[in-house]
Amino acid sequence: MCSIYNLWQKKGFSVKNDPVDRKAKRIIMKILTVSDRVEPALDEHFQAERFAGVNLILSCGDLPPEYLSNLVTRFNVPLYYVRGNHDTRHDGYRPEGCTDLDAKIVVFRELRILGLEGSHWYNGKPHQYTERQMRKKIRKPGWKIRWHGGPDIIITHAPPRHIHDAEDQCHRGFECFRHLIDRYAPRYFIHGHMHFSYTTQAQRMTVVNETKVINSYGYFLFEIDDDQDTE
Repeated sequence: MCSIYNLWQKKGFSVKNDPVDRKAKRIIMKILTVSDRVEPALDEHFQAERFAGVNLILSCGDLPPEYLSNLVTRFNVPLYYVRGNHDTRHDGYRPEGCTDLDAKIVVFRELRILGLEGSHWYNGKPHQYTERQMRKKIRKPGWKIRWHGGPDIIITHAPPRHIHDAEDQCHRGFECFRHLIDRYAPRYFIHGHMHFSYTTQAQRMTVVNETKVINSYGYFLFEIDDDQDTE
């Protein structure tokens, strides 16, 4: 038992919080990510059966606080969010029942999740950062990131540099996000900010080493366990 316990601890899991699927002994979770666009499928045209079994919601920014609060009420699950460059209303009205994850790392059912808000600096308004400022923001929870052995999921508003980004100042990705991917190899790096349309879920994804980088524009739904991920 001791060796099994140590093995689980190295993988970032705990024996105390047993996996959801005890028979298969794997963590099984369905995660909904949202960003940038109020989706009719999650709002006025919501059909519960399409999203059955969602355990967690992650928001990558630029969404009205009321929309996030409604999602928490509708799904009755935790919602972690980071703010985008247009989320100035969040300063005076925090989405009810939601948790701001900016520059923090949390553990939810053995999954370690890190959040970083904002876009690249372009006109000096709130929630915009230079490359240097974003590196400083990452250093703030640095010891916690290392103590947890790195994140399994990173949620941001802006993309990493040269992955799903653009060359204009507003939509340029962060180089320091690439360093996070290279150093910690999270399973998922999920961002918003880039308003692209997709005909298939696979078009949203770019695999970098062992990390799936995903544009969450609108919404993205996937399942994750300790062996494999399915979209």
